[in-house]
Amino acid sequence: MRILVIGNGGREHALAWKLRQSSEAERIFCAPGNAGTAEIAESVAIPAGDLDALLRFARENRVDLTVVGPDDPLAAGIVDLFAAEGLRALGPTKSAARLEASKIFAKELMRAQKIPTAEARTFPDSGEALDYCERVKFPVVIKADGLALGKGVIIAPDAATAKSTIDEMMNRGRFGEAGRRIVIEQFLHGTECSLHALVDGSSYRLLESARDHKRALDGDQGPNTGGMGAFSPANNWNKKLQSQFEAEIMQPLLHGLLQEGITFRGLLYPGLIITNQGARVLEFNCRFGDPETQALLPRMKSDLLPLLQATIDGNLSNCAIEWDRRVAVTIVLASGGYPGKYETGKAISGLDDAAKLEDVQVFHAGTKRANSEVRTAGGRVLAVTALGSTLEAARTRSYEAVSCIHFENCHYRHDIALGDR
Repeated sequence: MRILVIGNGGREHALAWKLRQSSEAERIFCAPGNAGTAEIAESVAIPAGDLDALLRFARENRVDLTVVGPDDPLAAGIVDLFAAEGLRALGPTKSAARLEASKIFAKELMRAQKIPTAEARTFPDSGEALDYCERVKFPVVIKADGLALGKGVIIAPDAATAKSTIDEMMNRGRFGEAGRRIVIEQFLHGTECSLHALVDGSSYRLLESARDHKRALDGDQGPNTGGMGAFSPANNWNKKLQSQFEAEIMQPLLHGLLQEGITFRGLLYPGLIITNQGARVLEFNCRFGDPETQALLPRMKSDLLPLLQATIDGNLSNCAIEWDRRVAVTIVLASGGYPGKYETGKAISGLDDAAKLEDVQVFHAGTKRANSEVRTAGGRVLAVTALGSTLEAARTRSYEAVSCIHFENCHYRHDIALGDR
């Protein structure tokens, strides 16, 4: 099979790496890819947002399966576009991708299906939102309605922060059109958990659990990022929570989508918070998580390719997924200043030394090759994953690999998978 992976991050490197292991994978293309994917796949100089060029490439190169990594192409309708041309692409349609592309759509669907989530109000007008802040109980969570690269969620501890956030999103265009409408919701206390499920429209297969570290700095301080590290399995997940999740979240969600005339086929990734009352949905994502994918796929013993094909074909009920029982810990190495302003073009050393360590895999994210050197090319640069018999063993091995890698102003958290996380 000829496979096209769309995107240039660590998630896409992990997907290409896993798909490369399949005996059915003849050629793998990555558009646009990075320095890491270039070692295992053929790079294609097409941005992930250029849907027409991607369609043309897939058609001309007889691509059998396209795997869409980022959320933006899904929200723009790339799966619909490919399907109209008879091409197979993994991911939800534009209509189904609204679960992630619109926080307001997701909230309304959850409310209608009585899916447990935070109480929330939506605002199309900044004046109403600012007035609401005069009487709401703090802290609150303020979310841009649309896609904002994982940075459109702000926890406001007080009215002053809430008002400045609303002004930046709705009046100053901090997130462009994504922030023209917002959701203000109650702050839920608990610990977060990431679940992934392959969904074929009517049935699904849950992947292993994971936990992500969103804040930029140690001790869960600093601004939210796209993710500074992850580990799998989650240490706050159990069979009782899974039963509740399937009965109160997954099944009502799929039922509600079908009532809306929407058939969801692809990867559904609900971000959860585990409260004293059980699991609550923070948000829905319609693609593999980053960096959770870099922790999950090294633990997957099954061939990923037939699972993705079954998802598209509606045959997941016939599939089982085998997992490595070991723990995976993933640490993200970022450019100094991320998620704010940062410099790129820094030479990276020590990649080969890190890769030589047993049970270690280095996934590239913001990298490029220039003059035979690998250099930084983004905010999140690398994701270093290690497997171990225990969480502590995996964590120790992962940080050992991290210590081998160097680039100017390299920044990473030192407390990934530590403590009660």
